[in-house]
Amino acid sequence: MRRPRVEDYMATDLLVLPPGMEINGAVRILLDRGFSGAPVVDENRKLLGVLSKKDCLRAALNASYYQQWGGLVRDYMTTPVETLEADLDLVQAVEVFLNSHYRRFPVLRDGVLVGQISRADLLRAMSEQWTST
Repeated sequence: MRRPRVEDYMATDLLVLPPGMEINGAVRILLDRGFSGAPVVDENRKLLGVLSKKDCLRAALNASYYQQWGGLVRDYMTTPVETLEADLDLVQAVEVFLNSHYRRFPVLRDGVLVGQISRADLLRAMSEQWTST
């Protein structure tokens, strides 16, 4: 029997941002949708970085000094990004989460963003595994 993998429980319908987007537009999208951040990808869905609310605060602070918003997502996104592979075993993924302060990780397959997995996704997956045996 195949052991469950990250790809079995990851979210695949993701908000992604282009690196050339104006930072103020990206901030508005995150706020309007209630998201804490979003992956930044190129036209081939290659992961370039992640834009978090903390990154957006950096942009806001910068704007307060210069009295205007400015810059692009690529100027403020976090790089490099820690990721998980889609075919990673769930138990190994849990170990990664336990050794990290991140609440979610982008998921890659062959270097391309295919999803995202959170602590809640893993907890749900582990709970299903316990109750199905």
